[in-house]
Amino acid sequence: MAYGAKTYTLREESTESGTRYSISFKDGQGESHELEVSEQLFFEFRQMERRNRNLQQWNQRHREFNEVWDETLYRRALRVPKTLDERMIEKERNELFYKVVARLPEIQRRRFLLYYEYDFNFYQIGEMEHCTASAVQKSVSVAREKVKAEMRKYLKP
Repeated sequence: MAYGAKTYTLREESTESGTRYSISFKDGQGESHELEVSEQLFFEFRQMERRNRNLQQWNQRHREFNEVWDETLYRRALRVPKTLDERMIEKERNELFYKVVARLPEIQRRRFLLYYEYDFNFYQIGEMEHCTASAVQKSVSVAREKVKAEMRKYLKP
């Protein structure tokens, strides 16, 4: 049964002997029934219908307040999106980082990027460069210290 679908019908009849009130409905087996009810019960049903109708109208008008808003979704998210300020700061740091890396000597820059950017290990880089893994490790370590020092110099408040 759909929400809001009426399962009964109210009927008011005027007769010579007075007003007659009845409710018609179908039972679980689909058989129709009609019951004569008191005036008080009839008007209680009417009152209930009005309250339900008003509630449904109020629901329609205010449904948007019950919807989930972006702000609520952000709070529920596993990773909260960064604010505009945070994104701008991150972008500036990344630009500075790549400028610092670009100023490294050629061999150090290449090894540094192969290790950190492309996830090669020291042995793989050593094979590409025709040198030992320890030489690559030392080169990457020196490059990392240079980058750290430069970044600290620029990012100190």
